[in-house]
Parts: sequence; C-alpha cells; structure tokens
Amino acid sequence: MWLYNNTAEEFKLDDAEGYFGFVYLITHNPTGRKYIGKKFFTKAGTRQIKGKKKKIRKTSDWETYWGSNTELQAEVTKNGEEQYTREILRLCKSRSECSYWETFEIFSRQALLSDSYYNSWVTCKIHKSHVIGKINGSQTNSKQRNDNSSQDNQSIENTN
Repeated sequence: MWLYNNTAEEFKLDDAEGYFGFVYLITHNPTGRKYIGKKFFTKAGTRQIKGKKKKIRKTSDWETYWGSNTELQAEVTKNGEEQYTREILRLCKSRSECSYWETFEIFSRQALLSDSYYNSWVTCKIHKSHVIGKINGSQTNSKQRNDNSSQDNQSIENTN
C-alpha cells in the first residue's frame, strides 16, 4: 500500500490521473532506515497493430514495487512487507520532474552521507529546458534568465 500526503489513506491508480510518476520514501518502521526513489506509473511496451509493432505505454508494477535497491528488497522479503511504510512524497508530471525531485530529496536529506538510508548512489541527467517553468519555484523562463544574466555581467564589468 502506498500512502500520500501524510494520510493513512491508500493511494489508488485513479489518484494518478494526469501524472507520469512519483518520488517515494520507503521506511523500515522498527529501525527507521529509509530509501528514496522514483517510479513511473507506466512503462514502455509494444503492441501488434495491423501486422506492425507499435510502441505503447502500459501500466507498470508501481503498486507492488519495493525499490531498485537489492539490500532493501532482500530485507523486505526477509522481514515482511508489514514492517515497512511506502509513502509518495511528490507526484510528478514528467520523467524529468521525477528525476529532479528524486535527486533533490536524496541530496537535501543527505541520504548518501548517512547509514540511516539504503541509498548508496544517485544518477541524474536532466536538461534545464525540461524543468524550467515546469517545476515549483522555477517559474522564470529562459529569456528572463538570460536578460538577468546579461545585467549581472554588465554589473560585474562596471565594478572592474
């Protein structure tokens, strides 16, 4: 069961409408050890249409997913799912947004620097154009940024 918005209510597929994926936190309740990750609601697939293979998106295994960390997966199998809480931290509208917020959560919680997290690595490749204006707090468009950057460079030149 996935929880969302600090409630005890189960998150359902209907709640995912309009979203591409989510950033999550899995907690081992007895120890408090945590794992941060991202998961997409759909995955790529193919379908035979009129004798040709077509690319499609189909529902992923998000409802039964326990992260990609092998240590966590082994512990869930050994200890039982009831010892863990799976919580959706943030719903995201794109793959890039998921990557951005997963990386943000890992870094802001200093998960790689702490033994209280299962996370042992992070990889992230995001282009600025995929997130500017699409993520909370990044409402500036690239033209405004470039204008501000030019003004900052002129200010620096004037002080030299």
